[in-house]
Amino acid sequence: MSHPRAAKYSFYVTMSQSLFIGILFLIFVLLSKEHLALIFTNSEDMIRAVCDLAYLLAVAILLSSLSQVISGVAIGSGWQVMVGYINLACHYIVGLSLGYFLGFNKHLGVKGLWGGTMCGSIIQIFVLIVIIWKTNWTKQVEQTANRMRIWGSKNFQKDMI
Repeated sequence: MSHPRAAKYSFYVTMSQSLFIGILFLIFVLLSKEHLALIFTNSEDMIRAVCDLAYLLAVAILLSSLSQVISGVAIGSGWQVMVGYINLACHYIVGLSLGYFLGFNKHLGVKGLWGGTMCGSIIQIFVLIVIIWKTNWTKQVEQTANRMRIWGSKNFQKDMI
């Protein structure tokens, strides 16, 4: 009983929900950027700094909501090692290098560091979307069903002992 269309549909539904929630928080941060820092401080300098960085925070929230779902789908599909290498390459090699370059060499400071790491997240999202897009979902569902039969029978045998 494999349902590849259901697997693909559940990915679309989850991504849509995550995108919707990410957009809601993006809007919330952008609309409340002047008041967001007041929760933590009364310092005018800090309030101005938070207002200045609120755009980056809003985009980072949106990217995080998408990246976590996409990574979860890939890991749930049994591609843990591949996702690990993609995370390593995108976040640590590309994102941090670009962030260091923008932050220190181009003198953008925190905005450069944060922007570089967000670029790493964007690359990760695109790479994983391409992989998921090219996935043969029928084959994935069959492999998962086979694993469930194998592991389910092993667990059943352990319970019987």
